[in-house]
Amino acid sequence: MVGEAATGRQAVEMTRKRRPAVIVMDIAMPRLNGLETTRQILKAVPDAKVLILSAHSDDAYVERAKALGAAGYLIKQTSARFLSEAIREVQKGNTFCSPAVARCFHERHQETLDRKGRPKTKAARLSARELEVLQLIAEGEANKKIAAELGISIKTVEKHRDHLMRKLDIHDTASLTRYASAAGIIESSVQLTIV
Repeated sequence: MVGEAATGRQAVEMTRKRRPAVIVMDIAMPRLNGLETTRQILKAVPDAKVLILSAHSDDAYVERAKALGAAGYLIKQTSARFLSEAIREVQKGNTFCSPAVARCFHERHQETLDRKGRPKTKAARLSARELEVLQLIAEGEANKKIAAELGISIKTVEKHRDHLMRKLDIHDTASLTRYASAAGIIESSVQLTIV
């Protein structure tokens, strides 16, 4: 193991510095969820292989992971032996996923994807920055702290918050938080291992 990251942002930075062959990514990462972290990692280090580990086996999560370029998708109840096998397979350049999601991972359901391979959902209409702001809002961060963390002004955070509310037709922070939770943008458990 090369290292562990507690947040999505740390995972991106560690990957840039250490250049691991395989990254086991939990979807439930604070500060930057695992799917957005995967997108940023693969943009920064295109030859890295990301293996998603999640409690979710929903088609939307699996399709989003595939569309972002993940090499595999495992359900958290996976045995250590199965996880080791998955790591070896994705390191070889193969895809690997839990049997429960194999059909979804290998077959793209075009009727549920847009032209860029993203699920047709309200969240898919949000920009990467809007998703980052939404996650931080849902994690209970104030505008000032969000601005500092993202390196943007408080006014820009406020504009993103307004855009989120308009795009999602949500009019208060509590509802944004419920939406983020239901959409899998935030979750309570956190773990990432870089191999």
